[in-house]
Amino acid sequence: MNNSRLVYSSDGGGVEYCPTCGLRQTACTCRPQSRGQGVRHPTTPDDGVVRLHRDRKGRGGKTVTLITGVRGSSAELEQLATTLKRYCGCGGGVKDGVIEIQGDLRERIATRLGELGYKVKLAGG
Repeated sequence: MNNSRLVYSSDGGGVEYCPTCGLRQTACTCRPQSRGQGVRHPTTPDDGVVRLHRDRKGRGGKTVTLITGVRGSSAELEQLATTLKRYCGCGGGVKDGVIEIQGDLRERIATRLGELGYKVKLAGG
């Protein structure tokens, strides 16, 4: 009788597994990969409304504000992200067409985007 169930192994340290299917993140097919992390950005309709989401998933518990629905080139998104980072006094960036601002600053960002002429909606909890 061969009872070879692996209980512990020091091999493969730092390898992350998908919580849904149990496969390695590189082999996971159950959700789209984003920068190798498996993090999904909220999908929004293309209706001209800029939506502000608060998110902590895949960031070690750190809260970020996601800004989706902004139309424009990647250079325009970078410039808007820079403007918002300076206004809020925090870090952030643009990933996959979504502006990420560090911290829960949805109300402050909504005010600034409204001043810049965008239609803004707070989305999510």
